[in-house]
Amino acid sequence: MLKRGFIILALVATVALPFLLRPHREAPGEADDTLVIITPHNEAIRHEFSLGFREWYKARTGRSVVLDWRMIGGTSEIARYLEGEYVASFRNLWTAKMGRAWSAEIQSGFQNGRLPKDAPALVKEARAEFLASGASCGIDLFFGGGPFDFERQARAGRLVDSGIGRLHPDWFTPDSIPRTFGGEVYWDQGGLWYGAVLSSYGILFNRDALKRLGFEREPKAWSDLTDPRYVGQIGMCDPTKSGSIAAAFENVIQQEMHRSLDQLQAADAAGEPKARVQRAVREGWVHGLQLLQLVGANARYFTDTSQKPPIDVASGDCAAGMCIDFYGREQQEAVRRRTVGIERLGYVSPEGGAAYSVDPIALLRGAPHPSVALAFMEYTLSLEGQKLWNFRTGTPGGPRQFALRRLPVRRDFYAHPEWRPLLSDPDTNPYSQKKVLVHENDWTGQLFQELAVVIRITTEDTHPELVRAWRAIIAAPEPARSRALAVLQDMSAVDYDQSLGPIKKALTSKNLVDAIRLSRDLDDVFRRNYAHAESIARGGN
Repeated sequence: MLKRGFIILALVATVALPFLLRPHREAPGEADDTLVIITPHNEAIRHEFSLGFREWYKARTGRSVVLDWRMIGGTSEIARYLEGEYVASFRNLWTAKMGRAWSAEIQSGFQNGRLPKDAPALVKEARAEFLASGASCGIDLFFGGGPFDFERQARAGRLVDSGIGRLHPDWFTPDSIPRTFGGEVYWDQGGLWYGAVLSSYGILFNRDALKRLGFEREPKAWSDLTDPRYVGQIGMCDPTKSGSIAAAFENVIQQEMHRSLDQLQAADAAGEPKARVQRAVREGWVHGLQLLQLVGANARYFTDTSQKPPIDVASGDCAAGMCIDFYGREQQEAVRRRTVGIERLGYVSPEGGAAYSVDPIALLRGAPHPSVALAFMEYTLSLEGQKLWNFRTGTPGGPRQFALRRLPVRRDFYAHPEWRPLLSDPDTNPYSQKKVLVHENDWTGQLFQELAVVIRITTEDTHPELVRAWRAIIAAPEPARSRALAVLQDMSAVDYDQSLGPIKKALTSKNLVDAIRLSRDLDDVFRRNYAHAESIARGGN
């Protein structure tokens, strides 16, 4: 009986201890005010902004506030959730309060920010009613994601002007938060969303692994990852499963397009500009795909989540990986804490090869606590709030527990030399790059989905064949090596015009069989190419 009692007591302690030891969190009823935020941001960001805002709000208003964070997944899940909630809210308003009949046409039309001129009058009326309504999802703010996600919400009519632009017009100037930078939009002209922090892409690398592989120089450019010594040592993510990694690959393509344009301008300065751009876009598309193909040939694996490669680089399972900047810096920070004084990890955003976009914040239609939401936006975009992103833990005005290792969006933040000793990344200023990657949306924006699928086909779907051919090419003598490489890198089946034409048509078809057939046929093309390249490299024809 005594033994059984000890076992029961141990089980009770195992279950109860986590609840007893967890920190106390204010419930909504314990605070004067409440703020509800939906976000894909991680726990570290939520924790630090909760602490910082509560103190700032108390000092400003004399009132306490509790932050009710809603985490349901990434931005895709958030988009689906918001759509469902607003459909339910507006349907109740349309049917119960206005006594109108509901239909599938109304449901799609009231969310459509691009209604055609010949849309039925009833659908136009529903759209107008929604935009004038207080339909609500019960949430105040959408915080974190990318401009694409916020543009979609803005077009649907789910975001409203918070008034922060009128409250602080001096913040939204070229010297503070510019309207655009490097071709990227940093805030909405109508005040529907504002960039709160910067995001970019780069390379995380393990210095111990580089030394083991015989590298004397750390990677600085995307092309460095094509070095044959990296074979089996690169962590990669499926671009069709991660929008952020797809955007990183788009940066690679854009940089190659700019390089092609620079070369064409130098060779033919008097040429017709439009024709020169069209040629550069097509050449750069192919060059970028070829570069990414060789990075894929060096890949150890392809994962569904963009967070795995940085973790594997930190553990030494991979020598390097492409990642979002803050994922790389977070791992760098974690390893730094464990190995005091030893910088095992390095991170670099290739100069001229990585655009800086923003993670925005926006007020949702029908926000239940609009004044508190405006205060949070004001705090987040103020210099006080911006300090949380890159100040070191324990510094005045900095985070308490987690170094967030992200880059503030405000340009004037970097104009304070007295803050440099307090920063986690004192030598990083995105606004002072010698060569900025100018993102030309007209070049690749319409092919974002197609680019992700093409990269998946040329690297992931055909990975075993690609790796075999690449290893054979590495070991082959000239001229077989060059001949085999030319066959391996034949991108005629997925060049710019093919991607804009047949590939786009199949992927946007309402018949899903068309997309499946396209992938199967292109897989076959590249498997044959890779088998042929391997044969040439091994001395065949």
